[in-house]
Amino acid sequence: MPVSTRKIINDPVYGFISITDPLIYKITTHTCYQRLRRIYQMALAHLVYPGAVHTRFHHSLGAYHLMCNALGELSSKGIEITREEEVAAKAAILLHDIGHGPFSHALENILLKGIHHETLSLHIMRLLNEEFGGELQMAIDIFTDKYPKRFLHQLVSGQLDVDRMDYLTRDSFFTGVSEGVIGYDRIIKMMAVKNGELLVEEKGIYSIEKFLVARRLMYWQVYLHKTVLVAEKMLIKIVERVRALGARESSTLLTGTSLDFFLFEFDGKMDEEAIRNFVILDDMDFMHGIKTWSKHPDQVLSVLCQGILDRKLLKIKLQAEPFIKDLVQQKLKQACQRLSLTNEEAGYFVFTGEAVNTMYKTSDERINILFKDGIIKDISQVDNALIHNTLSSTVKKFYICYYE
Repeated sequence: MPVSTRKIINDPVYGFISITDPLIYKITTHTCYQRLRRIYQMALAHLVYPGAVHTRFHHSLGAYHLMCNALGELSSKGIEITREEEVAAKAAILLHDIGHGPFSHALENILLKGIHHETLSLHIMRLLNEEFGGELQMAIDIFTDKYPKRFLHQLVSGQLDVDRMDYLTRDSFFTGVSEGVIGYDRIIKMMAVKNGELLVEEKGIYSIEKFLVARRLMYWQVYLHKTVLVAEKMLIKIVERVRALGARESSTLLTGTSLDFFLFEFDGKMDEEAIRNFVILDDMDFMHGIKTWSKHPDQVLSVLCQGILDRKLLKIKLQAEPFIKDLVQQKLKQACQRLSLTNEEAGYFVFTGEAVNTMYKTSDERINILFKDGIIKDISQVDNALIHNTLSSTVKKFYICYYE
């Protein structure tokens, strides 16, 4: 008896999400895609917002749902989108985050040095394309912006893509932070296409403004919240310490998972062995590592790992100006005394950095507004005080993390 490829998923944010195409069904049931169930969307944000335990699986399905709505809206306005293009765009958005590793952005470029998650997504999409007999080629072309109808790529990856619309809506829902609520449904209703480019009708300006403001507020209140920031920096310090110890002797650090490959063997090349290890790597592997290392005889490693497990995090302060060297030295000395560490070892517990938040990068992808008279303007050029004055300004905060 053939298995039905039509599925309905009950999503807490949007209600019922429908899967009606065999290719979409094949993607969502594949082991590479199911791995996303085991990767938190917001890394360690649940240490601050306990409800933030949703996964990359939830997010990609939500983005797929919004893509379905956007394609339907554009089609109703007379934009030609073939059935094949529709399925390909849906496949592209489903797979856009399949290259995320453990704890998503928190460990990006750390666990796999110098490799962006979008590069990994493309590697996996090509692997699946071979397995599916070439069915994903158009989706790959859309994902890499090589398909002639550029608006399809802009829906997947741009300043106003369905990816951002879902993560703001979903992250707001699961954290309970109302500042992230956006009018995603109105934004989609106001979408248009001209000369192959994605636009927003003039009537949608205020919804776009709310979207951009919500994004900035969510970054400072949630994504760059100081406690979230220090927890994720501790993850990085754990990786650095494991590698430093492993350079001398790695047998006591092995976890028995594919994490070992990326900690001690990976040479930066995404070959067949690297891909094979990556597609089975998830948050659970890393948490298993943290639990194992929390009992390690190295005090630096064990204290950092136990801190993550028990939510006994380093202290953190943020300010507008860089911290003076005297303060850093004072904190280093305190860490040395309290933990009986060398100055080098104390550097894992006392460090500085900076957090940056830009609402809208005018040098990046643009949000174009279509006016009734046919004129097209970038939203930063629209005659509106809030947009004009604050839209593209960068906000930078300096931080110091220290043991107390």
